Amino acid sequence: MFLANVVPHFVHGISGNPFPTPFARLQGKELSSPIVNVAWALVNLIIGWVLFRVGKVSSDNGALVAFFVGIIALSLRLSFLFTKRQASSATAKRTKS
Repeated sequence: MFLANVVPHFVHGISGNPFPTPFARLQGKELSSPIVNVAWALVNLIIGWVLFRVGKVSSDNGALVAFFVGIIALSLRLSFLFTKRQASSATAKRTKS
């Protein structure tokens, strides 16, 4: 989960785009700055790496499969969640106009 979470925060951060983090005001509704996103991505990377090493994921095929299935599941869930959120945000902007 932590390693998969690195990608969106890092990409948005280095692209200069705001993106939600747990540190945003009104968590889940407001966006954090690109700098906060890069920092959050790096924290996730460190936690994910430590868990990967401690869990000895690379030495067991079953654990490695579970690792990748977890990344796939989290990635798909978040893509649906953010697609739905962006669509509702766009609809709200159109109705205000």
